[in-house]
Amino acid sequence: PHAATTSVSRKHVTLTLGTSSEDDESEEPGEESDKAQLLRGEKEPPSFWTFGYYQSFFDVDTYQVLDRIKGSLLPLPSRNFVKHYLRDHPDLYGPFWICATLACLLAVTSNLATVMQRREDPTFHYSPQFHKVTIAGILIYCYAWLVPLCLWCFLKWRKGVIESVDSYTFLETVCVYGYSLFAYIPAVVLWMIPVVWLQWLLVALVLVPSGSMLVFTFWPLVRSDTKMAATALLTGMIALHVLLAIACKLYFFQTPPHLSSGSLPSSTPSPLLKTSLPTPSGTLHP
Repeated sequence: PHAATTSVSRKHVTLTLGTSSEDDESEEPGEESDKAQLLRGEKEPPSFWTFGYYQSFFDVDTYQVLDRIKGSLLPLPSRNFVKHYLRDHPDLYGPFWICATLACLLAVTSNLATVMQRREDPTFHYSPQFHKVTIAGILIYCYAWLVPLCLWCFLKWRKGVIESVDSYTFLETVCVYGYSLFAYIPAVVLWMIPVVWLQWLLVALVLVPSGSMLVFTFWPLVRSDTKMAATALLTGMIALHVLLAIACKLYFFQTPPHLSSGSLPSSTPSPLLKTSLPTPSGTLHP
């Protein structure tokens, strides 16, 4: 009896296992889930025209953005911005909001500076200059996108001519230029002070960290190129950076003629307040 019972239970177990394997085989031809495709790397990347394609470029946290801002303000020759801070993960979040903040601050502080400089002029009637928002936005975003595009195309061309010349991706180049503009933000706020020599000193102080960051980042790419090509590239980059700072200063923060000496406006007594003073002869003259 015990032997018969044992054989029946073994047969039952064998049948159960066989049924389970048949169920698994019947499920294999089915459609695979997105999770399984992602684990095996078989899922197709999102299309260029979809929102998911650009979502990865904004996938950064606050610590990463602050660390990259710090790297743009304190550039070091031993710390390449792309290799040390971006690490093959460029973002558009930081550059986008840096450019937007800079454009808005340029327009707002320019209006405030105009009011502060001409507040004692009785003929002055203030009207908001909203067109400066548009001009500032076009200027900043064109610089932050068109200049990196030209630079990226130039490096690609030089790489085809000389194999030892390297290049960054277009997004990495845009990211570098976007973070290099952060140094302009505190300077724009301080440009409201109507002191000419201080404003130009701030221009120079802005160009030191931002220009150094660009040179330290792109010099390793072109140092193996010809001397003329490397010099022309770096000179053009610095020249455009200087022109941006000068254009912002001259257009948005024009200094009235009476402030050209670097002093604050002084009030002049009104003719109605003039009084007649006695002369030594005792006669009165107006």
